[in-house]
Amino acid sequence: MSSNAVEHYDKHLGKFYAWMVGDFTGASKSMADYFDTIGLQPTSTGKAVDLGCGHGLQTIPLAKRGFAVMGIDTCAFLLEKLKANINELPIELLQANLLSFPKHIHSEVDAVVCMGDTITHLDSIGDVKNLILSISESLSPGGSFCVSFRDYTQSELTGISRFIPVKSDDSRIHTCFLEYDSTVIHVHDLLHTREQDGWSLSASSYDKLRLAPEVLKNLAHDNKLKLVSEITIRGMNYYSFQKHIES
Repeated sequence: MSSNAVEHYDKHLGKFYAWMVGDFTGASKSMADYFDTIGLQPTSTGKAVDLGCGHGLQTIPLAKRGFAVMGIDTCAFLLEKLKANINELPIELLQANLLSFPKHIHSEVDAVVCMGDTITHLDSIGDVKNLILSISESLSPGGSFCVSFRDYTQSELTGISRFIPVKSDDSRIHTCFLEYDSTVIHVHDLLHTREQDGWSLSASSYDKLRLAPEVLKNLAHDNKLKLVSEITIRGMNYYSFQKHIES
């Protein structure tokens, strides 16, 4: 992940990310339903890697499907949230940069997932290319790579439409403000919190890559990953690829 994305989650967004997502049970069930849709199951090694696992929206459903899961994230706060929910599930947690994951696995894996816009936190298309190469090299034959992200390469929001109300309750208001550059989108997260003497504001920014779906699909194809599923859910694009099985 880019340095400003890591810092943004460590010092700002990570502390209220779980609140922003809302009901964990419902959100993780949505991921389980998606895995049902694409038929994701353990095959040869029974191992999976969750890149950018956060507080476990994908990690928990993967483990419940029978995978032994390595969850990787840079944010210690979110990893602690996930750790509290592991119970007896076969989950190993690691605080590390996504690009370093091949160093921490000791055999091929049946699945790698990178969900929720995580892949757009990388610094460049070059980093995306390197990540997909590493994923392909790490997958067992017939293994799956699942990724989701929003397409920020299409029409740009302008004026006050760049202010997006994300979530609010009696004590918190989260607003997101977007600025567009040629290759990235600058995301500003503004959090108003009710204190005893009034409202306080905390703010932080980070960049997301403007990653075109066709670029992602071409990089996957170039690395022997065949597109097997492509769906859009509430504006998020979901792609599932399968590693080519040599004849």
